[in-house]
Amino acid sequence: MTQTLEAAASAVPARAVWPALSNGWRRKCPQCGNGPLLNGYLRVTPTCTVCREELHHHRADDGPAYLTILIVAHLLTPGLLIAFITWRPDPLMLFTIFAVGSTALSLYLLPRLKGAIVGFQWARQMHGFADRS
Repeated sequence: MTQTLEAAASAVPARAVWPALSNGWRRKCPQCGNGPLLNGYLRVTPTCTVCREELHHHRADDGPAYLTILIVAHLLTPGLLIAFITWRPDPLMLFTIFAVGSTALSLYLLPRLKGAIVGFQWARQMHGFADRS
């Protein structure tokens, strides 16, 4: 059983992970890097318009949202503490600044992280991205 899995794994050509992640971060097709990956804000294009790679296999689900929350919280929480200790602003002012900052950073990161996750899945040939030829 193990030998058949190893033989199947060695028969599938490896894809470079970092270029696929980079293309996904730029919201471009992980294969060609030219076609748009997203149609709108978060909807993945079913097929690349340039290279015709099928992209509908992705299973990004909640991963981009979790990563966005993780990154935004880890970036803004120390900033909130430092701003409060250093300048002692009015609480409403502090809330307003950090609410706008967290919303803007979340809206910026979410589609890029979704593209990176789809690129990673494509590079690792997960969820139907493997060549079927």
